[in-house]
Amino acid sequence: MVFQDFDHLSERRKAERQQKLRKRITIGAISGLVLLVLIAAGAFAVVHISSKNGTGPVDQPTKQVSRAQQAIRMICSPTDYKKACESSLSEVVNSNSSLSQPKDLIKAAISAVGDEIQKAFNSTSQFKFDTPEEKAAFEDCKELKQDAIEELEDSVSNVGASRTHDLNNWLSAVMSYQQTCIDGFPEGEIKSRMEKALKPAKELTSNSLAIVSELASILSTFQIPGVSRRLLAKESNSPSLDKDGFPNWMTHEDRRMLKVDKTKLKPNVVVAKDGSGNFTRISDALAAMPQKHEGRYVIYVKEGVYEETVIVTKKMVNVTIYGDGSQKTIVTGSKNFVDGVRTFQTATFAALGEGFMATAIGFRNTAGPEKHQAVAIRVQSDRSIFLNCRFEGYQDTLYPQTHRQFYRSCVIAGTVDFIFGDAAAIFQNCLIVVRKPLDNQQNIVTAQGRIDKHEATGTVLHNCRILPDKKLEPAKSKIKSYLGRPWKEYSRTIVMESTIGDVIHPDGWLPWEGDFALKTLSYAEFNNTGPGAALNARVKWPGYKIIRNKQEALNYTVGPFLQGDWIRAADVPVHFGLYHG
Repeated sequence: MVFQDFDHLSERRKAERQQKLRKRITIGAISGLVLLVLIAAGAFAVVHISSKNGTGPVDQPTKQVSRAQQAIRMICSPTDYKKACESSLSEVVNSNSSLSQPKDLIKAAISAVGDEIQKAFNSTSQFKFDTPEEKAAFEDCKELKQDAIEELEDSVSNVGASRTHDLNNWLSAVMSYQQTCIDGFPEGEIKSRMEKALKPAKELTSNSLAIVSELASILSTFQIPGVSRRLLAKESNSPSLDKDGFPNWMTHEDRRMLKVDKTKLKPNVVVAKDGSGNFTRISDALAAMPQKHEGRYVIYVKEGVYEETVIVTKKMVNVTIYGDGSQKTIVTGSKNFVDGVRTFQTATFAALGEGFMATAIGFRNTAGPEKHQAVAIRVQSDRSIFLNCRFEGYQDTLYPQTHRQFYRSCVIAGTVDFIFGDAAAIFQNCLIVVRKPLDNQQNIVTAQGRIDKHEATGTVLHNCRILPDKKLEPAKSKIKSYLGRPWKEYSRTIVMESTIGDVIHPDGWLPWEGDFALKTLSYAEFNNTGPGAALNARVKWPGYKIIRNKQEALNYTVGPFLQGDWIRAADVPVHFGLYHG
C-alpha cells in the first residue's frame, strides 16, 4: 500500500511546526497587524472614493457595508468562484464576529476547504462500492484526504509566517490530491458522484490559491506612509542565503551534514544484497529509521538489483539514499495497470517524506509496454532532489505527483506520457530517452496535470537532450513522438535551451482529445536546438507559444520557479538562470 496511516500527525512533525512557529511568532503578529492596517486603509479608500463620486453607500446609512464585509469582498476579488468565497467567509464572520481581521479571514478561507472535503467524504456513506476496483479507489481517497487535511493545516498555521510560494505549493498539492482521488475510480456512476461531491472543495481550493497568489498585489495598491512594506514586497528570485551559502531556514545540523564531502559521507545504515551491510533490503533500512531522528538519515545502497516496493513515508523526512551508480544500484518492480493495480499504486519506489534526496541510483518498472501504466517512481516529497539517477519504464515511467522537485543529470526513459504529474518540477541537464512503444501507440514525453490556473506547478525541461533509444532509431520515421499532451485543463510544460532530436514530430505537441485544453494549457519553447527544434510546423493552439523574451524565460528557471535556495543548500550541481543569457 503506497500511502500509510496518517490519522494523527507525527510527534516529530508537530514539534518541528511548533519550533518554526515560535521562531516566527513575532513576524506573524506584526504581519497580522500590518495586514489589518492595510485592509482598513483600503476599505476607507474605497468608501471615500465612492462617496466622492456620489455612488457609495455613505449617504445611505441603512445600506452601509460593514468593515468585515468590505474586507471579505477585497480578499475574494481575485477568485474565480466569488460567490462561494464570500459565502464561506461571511458564514465564519457571522458565527464569530471577532474573526474579522484579514489574517483570520485568509485562514478561514483555507480552513473552509478542509470542511468541504470532510463534507464530501461524509456524503460517501451513501455510496455503494460494488466492485473491488471502486472499493480500492475509495481506500486511496481516504489516504489522499488525510494528505490534503495535513497540508491544509500546514497552510493555515503558516499564514503570515511563510512566503507566498510555500502556501501556493501546499495548496496546489491539495488540489492535486482531490483530483487524484477522482481519477482513481473507473469510469461510471461512482466516479461521477465523487467528482460532484468534491466540486465545492475544489472551488474553494482554487479560491485559496487565487487569494494567496494575488493578495499582496491587491493590498500594495494602497500606500501608507511610515508603514513597513516588507510583508507585501515581491519575493526575490534570488536565493536568500547565509554567509555559507545555505538558506536561513535550515537547521544547524542540516548545514553540518550538507557541508560534508559526499565521498566521505558516513551513512547511518548500509544496505547490501550480499549481507555485508546492516540490511539486505532498502525497506528494512527505512523501517529502522528512528521516529525522532535529527538531521539527515543517510542510507548507502551497495551495488545490486533490489526487487522490492519501497515507500519513504511522509513521516520519514530528510532521507538521503545513494548508490554505486544508476546502472549498478537498481530498485526494480513490475506492478502495472493491466494486472489490476491503480496507476499510482504501481510505483516501484514512492518518495513522500519532505526533503528526500537520491544520488547515483536507478529506478525501474519492467512490466513492459503491453502492460500500459507502470510507474518506476512516484514523488510526492517537497524539496526533493535527484542527482545522477536513472528512471526506466514505458508508459508513465516517472510520476512527479506534487510539490517542488529538482532533477539534475538524470536519465528518463519511456514511451507514453512517461513524465507525468502535477508537481513543480525542473529537469536540468537530463537525457530524455524515447523508447519503442507498441505498434499502435505514439510516444509522448510529458503529460502535465495542472488542474487550476492558479497552481504554481508545471514541468520544465531545461538544457536537456531528447533522443531515441537504439530500438526506436530504425523505426522513428514510422512511430510518431511528441514533446507533450495536456492531461489536465491547465497543463503547463516548458522546453528551453534543450537539444531536440529528429525523433520529435514537427508538430511538437499532441492534443489529448479534440480541442480539450488547447485554449487553457500553457506550452512554450525557448532557444532549443537540434533537428526536432524547428518551429515552422509547430501547433497553432491558443495556449502554445514561442518565448522570444529572455526575461519571460527566466520565470521558468530554478530560482523563480522552484525558489531554489534549498537546492544550492543541498550541495548539488545546479544552474541558476539561463545557460545562454
